Amino acid sequence: MNESELMKELETFVGKSGGPSRRSAYPIGDAMIHHWCDAIGDRNASYLDPEFAKSGVHGGIVAPPTMLQAWTMAGFRSESVGADDGERTSKTVLDVLDDAGFTSVVATNCEQEYCRYLTPGDQIRHDVEIESVSAEKKTGLGVGHFVSQLYTYRDAADEIVGRMRFVLLKFRPPSDESDDGPIIGPRIRGGRPRPSLNQDVEFFWEGAANGKLLVQRCTDCQSLRHPPGPGCPDCSSLDWEAIEMSGRGEIYSFVRHHHPKIPPFEAGHPVILVQLDEGPRIISELVDHEGDIEIGMRVEVQFDEVEKKLTLPRFRLASAGSSNGSGSR
Repeated sequence: MNESELMKELETFVGKSGGPSRRSAYPIGDAMIHHWCDAIGDRNASYLDPEFAKSGVHGGIVAPPTMLQAWTMAGFRSESVGADDGERTSKTVLDVLDDAGFTSVVATNCEQEYCRYLTPGDQIRHDVEIESVSAEKKTGLGVGHFVSQLYTYRDAADEIVGRMRFVLLKFRPPSDESDDGPIIGPRIRGGRPRPSLNQDVEFFWEGAANGKLLVQRCTDCQSLRHPPGPGCPDCSSLDWEAIEMSGRGEIYSFVRHHHPKIPPFEAGHPVILVQLDEGPRIISELVDHEGDIEIGMRVEVQFDEVEKKLTLPRFRLASAGSSNGSGSR
């Protein structure tokens, strides 16, 4: 299908439903409001203090307006909780783009409009409409189409309580043969999720490509930190330098991941938190070890080139008498 034929098919979705109506699985309640406020550090008494809220302009507890989208989200369960129209059988605009090779997705913009505050006991639902689908665009992530979706939220009386315009980009991942820089697609060849590759962590991945495990050191208070961040959590300085670690440390904590399944990892995949000898901790994986894992086991880094221009620092059990943590490429 050429671009002109694809656009004709995509345009047939504009102005139509983008999926089944979805209702909130549970009525709006105090517990979820408190969870939300705790997560983002919002201590507005109108959301949390019944006595204060009762004497305020709302006459009682209200939900933070920015929770609008959260109430009708499907969650992690596989069954379609809250979907009113049964299982979807027809193709959506996103399915058509997938079939045309635009298999990667990233959200690019979200605008919300609030018509009234939601209160405990409200039960809401949303309907979604495809507002527009752009012509093919060339972006930094790859060539793709922008899809604009309009969500309309209604209460049990069918009154509109809010709207959300959500824009996403469906793009074609760059070819693995690109020589222009790191590949940006969501997965490495073989299915492994791709780590974040952006300006803030560029130094870390460049170091790994050169067989070096680098962390940030504040140039003012000299504290080491990982993962990378723009400012020092100890003194708030924005000045830092990259320091090479020995690559040696011990297992501070670990899990064997079983669920949910994340291809290509097998059930029981060992994820470890390494306490480096210099102090910082780093999350990685334990390779070439099928036996029991114990807290305190000594480990050393190895650098594995998993695809062109992407090298992962991973850890193995330290060999007896090892003098450095440099691994093989």
